[in-house]
Amino acid sequence: MIRRIAAVFAFLIAGPAAAQMPDEPMVTRESPYSVLVTIDRLSQVVTEAGGRVFARIDHAQGARAVSMDLRPTELLIFGNPQLGTPVMQMSQTVGLDLPLRALAWEDEDGTVYLSHPRAEAIVFIHGIDPESEDVQRINTVVDNLISQALAEE
Repeated sequence: MIRRIAAVFAFLIAGPAAAQMPDEPMVTRESPYSVLVTIDRLSQVVTEAGGRVFARIDHAQGARAVSMDLRPTELLIFGNPQLGTPVMQMSQTVGLDLPLRALAWEDEDGTVYLSHPRAEAIVFIHGIDPESEDVQRINTVVDNLISQALAEE
């Protein structure tokens, strides 16, 4: 265990020449739908693609439960073991950040956004080369899922 931690720190300090934290560790895209519909659509797309929805968290509802206000904000936790397991085999600590998450939220002007972390940012802190094929595969799949969920009908 100590060797693994030391290896992660060594990677973070020196890392492969091409490996670096992305300049934009999070992707945020505008949604043409409400927060509720955005998460409904993403959930459906994930399931239809063979993925699994692990949880859906309504942060605004949580805020109301303690007599506080929060604009609509919902988190979807989802994944696919066929994509995530190879990355976890490289470093089991990436399980702290997998399954994946996407947050639909409404800003002060009523515009809805869908945000999610880039796979490169997730794995970098666990000592995994962000340029690995498995990481890039996750990026491609997530980008496609998000694009489908946000597509206007």
